[in-house]
Amino acid sequence: MAWHTLPPDTTLQDVNTFEPAALRKFNIEMPQIPPRYHTTYFSHVWGGGYAAGYYAYLWSELIDDDAYYWFRENGGMTRPNGQRFRDMVLSRGGSQEAAAMYRAFRGRDPVVDPLLIERGLQAPKPDTTSGKK
Repeated sequence: MAWHTLPPDTTLQDVNTFEPAALRKFNIEMPQIPPRYHTTYFSHVWGGGYAAGYYAYLWSELIDDDAYYWFRENGGMTRPNGQRFRDMVLSRGGSQEAAAMYRAFRGRDPVVDPLLIERGLQAPKPDTTSGKK
């Protein structure tokens, strides 16, 4: 993402200098855990308009995890919960704005916490009503 925030008139950057500097800038440089992938591994992101599509995958995962947590918060994968999801989202297809359908189903906009929890980047919040995590 650091590449995509450079102003359009920025001179060509050396990838071997830019990457470590970007990691330091965002406080995510960890020598004991080096990056698995580097900029040059993602050449498909730079051409053909794929860059925005690539990051859309993460947005889809955020919505997926947030919706999954609705099920967890409301008794799990039960027939009534599945029917509610089917009635409010799946059966409507593209007949309404996706964000509006999701808001009606979830009762709010999606939040990032479930995604972070599922990726192990945030501890689950304790359930104050039942004592469960």
